[in-house]
Amino acid sequence: MKRLAGVIQRIGFRCTSCAKCCTRAFNGHVFLLDRDVTSVKAFDPAALEPAPAPEFCDQNGIFYVSGYAVRTRDKVSGSCWFLENGRCRIYDRRFTICRIYPYMLHREPDEHGYVDWRQFSGLDQHGEYDAVISDDESLDLARETKEYENAFLTQEIRFLEFIRDYFTRHQLRHVQKVYDDHVRRFNRGEEITVMVYHNGDLEQHRIRN
Repeated sequence: MKRLAGVIQRIGFRCTSCAKCCTRAFNGHVFLLDRDVTSVKAFDPAALEPAPAPEFCDQNGIFYVSGYAVRTRDKVSGSCWFLENGRCRIYDRRFTICRIYPYMLHREPDEHGYVDWRQFSGLDQHGEYDAVISDDESLDLARETKEYENAFLTQEIRFLEFIRDYFTRHQLRHVQKVYDDHVRRFNRGEEITVMVYHNGDLEQHRIRN
């Protein structure tokens, strides 16, 4: 926690409301924790879509993914469903990942293949970097980042355990060839079935590219 807080202080990031992070051109997708999905379902369920790149596909061609992502509005920039005139329509109740971004706790390889902690996303690509951040604020940000990452990993583990038991009960198995074939069909515009894991159960969606 102290190491991450130190990184936060050294970088001195401040948001300038450029809204780059709210576009798919800048970020692949916004994965939501179960608690955020429950919140969205209460006020705008149309904002949800199955997260991309499902983890599994059974022998019947049904995909399984570990959660939901935020839908995007336009095809060019892929702007967030809630972004309007460069501003977030739900800023006061924005999602956990939006509150902590651009801080993170990921282990990723660098350009030389050395795997280490990546603690900041998009350095020098957005915002400004001359802010003075107090010890208390940096520790609060580090704490919230760690809490998010713990919640994310816990959700992923629960999904994997659920799928293991679900596949066993229903005599299903992951088949990579079926996965690849159905991804190609999806890319051609055909409809596919995706089962989305949410709050300990699966929710069925029929989606088209």
